Amino acid sequence: MDRRDDDYYEANASDIRFEDITSSKMNAKTLGRLRDGDDKRRNHLTLGRERWNDFQLGEGDDLGWLGYFIGRSVNLHRLYIQYLPEDDGGEQQMHAFSDGIARNQSIQKVVIDNVSNNGFAAIARALGNLSQLEELSLQTDDDAGLNINRCSALGTLLESGVSKLKKLRLDSNNIDDAGVVAFAHGLRSIGSSLKELDLRWNSIGNEGLSALVAGLANCTSLELLNLSYNDFSNEGLLALSDWLQRDQMNLKRLNLESCGIDDEGLQALTEGATTHCKDLDLSGNDSITASGLRYLSASLQSEHCCLESLYIGGWEDIGDDAAEVLARGLVGNKSLRCLHLRDESEESWIALSQAGLNAFSKALCDTSSINNTYLSNHALQELYYWDDDDDLEGGFNLDGDERVVQYLQLHKEHPDPEHAARCKILMNHAHLEMTPLLQWELKFLPLAVGWFEKAKPVTTLSIDDIDSDSESEGQALEESEEVFQSRVLTALYEFVRGMTEKVLERRDELALVAAYDDKIAMAEDESKWLREEKKRIRKERKRLREDVVQRDRKIAKLKEENKRLCGIVESVRKSLDD
Repeated sequence: MDRRDDDYYEANASDIRFEDITSSKMNAKTLGRLRDGDDKRRNHLTLGRERWNDFQLGEGDDLGWLGYFIGRSVNLHRLYIQYLPEDDGGEQQMHAFSDGIARNQSIQKVVIDNVSNNGFAAIARALGNLSQLEELSLQTDDDAGLNINRCSALGTLLESGVSKLKKLRLDSNNIDDAGVVAFAHGLRSIGSSLKELDLRWNSIGNEGLSALVAGLANCTSLELLNLSYNDFSNEGLLALSDWLQRDQMNLKRLNLESCGIDDEGLQALTEGATTHCKDLDLSGNDSITASGLRYLSASLQSEHCCLESLYIGGWEDIGDDAAEVLARGLVGNKSLRCLHLRDESEESWIALSQAGLNAFSKALCDTSSINNTYLSNHALQELYYWDDDDDLEGGFNLDGDERVVQYLQLHKEHPDPEHAARCKILMNHAHLEMTPLLQWELKFLPLAVGWFEKAKPVTTLSIDDIDSDSESEGQALEESEEVFQSRVLTALYEFVRGMTEKVLERRDELALVAAYDDKIAMAEDESKWLREEKKRIRKERKRLREDVVQRDRKIAKLKEENKRLCGIVESVRKSLDD
């Protein structure tokens, strides 16, 4: 059969009968919907051999015509290709089908599942013309997965101009290192449009990871990178960390679950991951020990740490030791909101005893001193991971430490760390010891007064009752105004009592300053009077000058009048003489 071009389909489109080119009424209806565009709500098409597919491939279906109508559709946004035939003229139809796809201008998402090498290559070439494509998902059911040929075709596709691609899903395809090397170069052409990349379950190692991060150099807007269930060691993780730092990435989520990471690998990864990721999943890496967690703990204390969620469950050999190390990292951390100590897929917990719980309790509120309470963690909102059936989502079980639950709830409902710190200080320190503050002498007194003024609203902070059976709100700090004022007066009295001589010296200084202030005020009043007097004199001088001008004008006018009268008198005198 000769290969048909678009001119053939255009010339015969008006006369074609759908029942002649399809194997079922449902398929004919699908072609009619694509041709007429009369169902804008149904903007997707599934193609395969299952009964639930929109177009169930069977004997008598002409893929060339299907591709033609797909190419003409303006309402089709999502295309799912789950099977393409290659026998009995199938390859010719497959090429005609892909030519039609290449002309479409509305498809934004394509899912290709279990398509042969030739079919994949043909579809990949066609997708290279879809500049509007935003999401691409490639899945295979056979053992070959995305073999080297398919990965090379993918690399060519990525280089061809899919400049708006936002999501690329390649999970569970057995890609391996060679496959990543084959397509990674194409990622450079996508650039900043790529937001999500999923490569889990692909047998990728250090070589593939190094090639991947090199290809992602221009993908500066990447938000999600899923590399779980691969196998990395120090070399590959160091390349990943260097890439995160070098290209100033700001990932929302980096998933490295069950990647064979050990203590050395964690050390290589930590700096880049904690400063350039918001969510980091390290669960299932059971080669990590409490010793390795020290690198992570130190990074959590860095002022550059931006982690908001951390997953580290599924480790069999560590429990309280890990809790103590992590708890030290929480002290002073301002970014972490959620700490999950369970592997979600394995449902495996890090085993903690009361000692481990106490370590987290101390990290959230160290009551040994006011200063240590202030320096405690005021950011963490969720600890542990809970199923929907559990009583409390994001927190300790009530059989554990209820005060920890209250702290977590306080952080969640009142995320201002200064509010939380003041609340914890008032909750745990009935007497605010002022003696350590005397070294700053009286200049600290206004700061102390200001602190109490800012702390007063804290006494009325309310949080959800930690009793899950109650819908009421509980008060984090139950303290009346009288009790609070008593705290203030006691603290200030203690401060002043410890500074008696300084207070008396300051009183004399203040009296002297007040006397000088009075003299300065008198001098300023006198200066003001002199300025006003000068202004009055200037006005008076101006008025006098104006009076002199008016007087001179009157004298000149009188002289003119006198001259005129003299002339008249002289004329009369001459007349009388004649």
